Amino acid sequence: MVGSWDGSQSDDSSHFERGVDHIYEAFICPLTKEVMHDPVTLENGRTFEREAIEKYFKECSDTGKPPSCPLTSQTLSSTDVSPSIALRNTIQEWRSRNDAAKLDIARQALFIGNDENDVLQALMHVRQICRSIRSNRQGVRNFQLIRMIIDMLKSNSHKVRYKALQTLQVVVEGDEESKEILAEGDTVRTLVKFLSHEPSKGKEAAVSLLFELSKSETLCEKIGSVNGALILLVGLTSSNSVNVSIVEKADRTLENLERSEEIVKQMASYGSLETKLSMATFLGDLALNNDMKVLVAQTVGSSLVDLMRSGDMPQREAALKALNNISSFDGSAKVLIDIGILPPLIKDLFYIGPNNLPIRLKEVSATILANIVNIGYDFDKATLVSENRVENLLYLISNTGPAIQCKLLEVLVGLTSCPKAVIHVVSAIKTSGAIISLVQFVEVRENNDLRLASIKLLHNLSPFMSEELAGALRATAGQLGSIVAIISEKTPISEEQAAAAGLLAELPERDLGLTRELLGVGAFEKIISKVNGIRQGEIKGMRFTMNFLEGLVRILSRITFAFNNEPRAVAFCREYNVASLFIHLLQSNGQDNIQMVSAMALENLSLESVNLSRTPDLPPPSYCGSIFSCMSKPPVVTGLCRIHQGICSLRETFCLVEGEAVEKLVGLLDHENDKVVEASLAALSSLLEDGLEVEKGVQILDEADGIRHILNVLTETRTERLTRRAVWVVERILRIEFIAIEVAKEPNVSAALVDAFQNGDFRTRQIAENALKHIDKIPNFSAILPNMA
Repeated sequence: MVGSWDGSQSDDSSHFERGVDHIYEAFICPLTKEVMHDPVTLENGRTFEREAIEKYFKECSDTGKPPSCPLTSQTLSSTDVSPSIALRNTIQEWRSRNDAAKLDIARQALFIGNDENDVLQALMHVRQICRSIRSNRQGVRNFQLIRMIIDMLKSNSHKVRYKALQTLQVVVEGDEESKEILAEGDTVRTLVKFLSHEPSKGKEAAVSLLFELSKSETLCEKIGSVNGALILLVGLTSSNSVNVSIVEKADRTLENLERSEEIVKQMASYGSLETKLSMATFLGDLALNNDMKVLVAQTVGSSLVDLMRSGDMPQREAALKALNNISSFDGSAKVLIDIGILPPLIKDLFYIGPNNLPIRLKEVSATILANIVNIGYDFDKATLVSENRVENLLYLISNTGPAIQCKLLEVLVGLTSCPKAVIHVVSAIKTSGAIISLVQFVEVRENNDLRLASIKLLHNLSPFMSEELAGALRATAGQLGSIVAIISEKTPISEEQAAAAGLLAELPERDLGLTRELLGVGAFEKIISKVNGIRQGEIKGMRFTMNFLEGLVRILSRITFAFNNEPRAVAFCREYNVASLFIHLLQSNGQDNIQMVSAMALENLSLESVNLSRTPDLPPPSYCGSIFSCMSKPPVVTGLCRIHQGICSLRETFCLVEGEAVEKLVGLLDHENDKVVEASLAALSSLLEDGLEVEKGVQILDEADGIRHILNVLTETRTERLTRRAVWVVERILRIEFIAIEVAKEPNVSAALVDAFQNGDFRTRQIAENALKHIDKIPNFSAILPNMA
């Protein structure tokens, strides 16, 4: 028997099925273990498949052995064989009965909705029968199985469609009548569509079947008459497909099609208006892969743009739908930009007057424009954003329905993603006061795409309009709560959640009114729950997890800026042990912004520690019975914080020392990101603030090997801000005499302080001067004064 056509499990099956006779042992060749087609008998009466025994005798001759029976090893006097006619006829009768039974089973199984395994078994039987005895194609036709197999192309299962294509290939191979049956109706069009949206194996089977059909000249014209067939086949021959067979079969199919004079004429007439319209209509409905989108844009993109410019509405509609179909991929969108799609597209979108587009087609225009401005191709989007155009977009958004509003917002999302273009968009929004109306879309419930586009737009605008956004969100009840509700949705982390978190993260962190509203809607409780869920692996996403987590941490950190005026902030941080969470987040390696924000929050928490650390109540002094007080020792209080000299804990007073955060912050002083270093240094400097025992703070830093790292930060002089902070901390450290003596021996430190003294701002120069006095390294003023002047 022949093996499987696609290399998978063999089509042969020996297990018993209803209506199928058992295989008799006499039918099986001892050498091949398969049912014989041409049985022959040796002189000793043993029967074998002719081809198998002849091969065996040849092997005996090649090795110099006398011919023998493979079963008995008996030496034979001759290699002559006699055909076993009776057995052959019996086998043929048995095979005919079984084939008929299998075809009957197939006929009963091949219906949409039947069990998939039954359908696949039936298709296997048809392939098996057609391969083994070619004359049985007539039997297939008699059972009308070709039409039934064609119906299987409508199955929802990729596997069933794939096997149906394979089966049709076997059935029609070399059989003109079967090909004619297959080509009836809409089957060829279906095969052409499979070229664009089937998986690779299905696409290969479809193009192989078209190649087989194209061997018939009459069917060539049938294939060529299907709109888009030639473009798709050409696309397959020029694609970068790893499946060489697809490319080869598509190429050979085109060669066959070129024999048809009608097809050659059709290819020559692509420039005609009627053909352009027909092609545009077809392309609007066709599912195209990315390679095909590029090919179509290169081949007929100019024609489609020309149609879009025409005054005829059906032509414009067909062109717009086709352009919408091919504009969603970066490569094809780039081709369309180079062709010149943008000017007529923008004109169609904004034009109001005779022959202007109806709203439903303006929506298509907006979709195409949204596709183009949101691609990765770096074209000059600033050319699209004159203030007048942006105002027109904002006007359309305010005066159209949800479907087109969504696409127009997506256009603005694309424009605000471009550094050159966002400035113009921000200017137009500020001038028109449109931020209030844009914020309202976050409350939309019935259109998720519209809400997502609005959130993404506001996120893009937030770094440039944080004050205006905060004011808009405070002005209308419910909008802030809607954004918090999006963030707290119990779903895998989505793009919308990440954008919503990023939006709130960009709002002014010291806006006390906004922080109070966030407290009022329970935002911080929900956010800390999300942060913990992500850290513990309970909440998962793929692409958006890190951006989402960063936004959450930034929002959570804003509560640490509200301690002075909002008692609920301290209560919340205590209840949820916020300080401990930020210490853990310091170790978020590879997530610089999270480490930076966590360090900044810890600085705020640490600065509040001095207000929260409680001095214990001492017992009252006891007196003796005499007029003299007892000479006993004063009560000794243990367990006091070394730096705050009171009762401290990480949870209640946010003490960095009690929370063992100092070493972790010192470890970040070697970070490559200057902003992380600066934030970490600022958090450590909170231990040296006025009102604390600086000597104790320096000792704590020294125990964590922090002094060496802080001096390194000073001498590296990476940024002006970092230098200012480092000079302040170093001056405090050098107040300790024995450290000042040691540091005085380090020329790099002295040089860094002198540089700060000469080139820093007024406050930095004062502090650097004090630091130099500590190490007796005040430079020659006669050389410095001219520079300072």
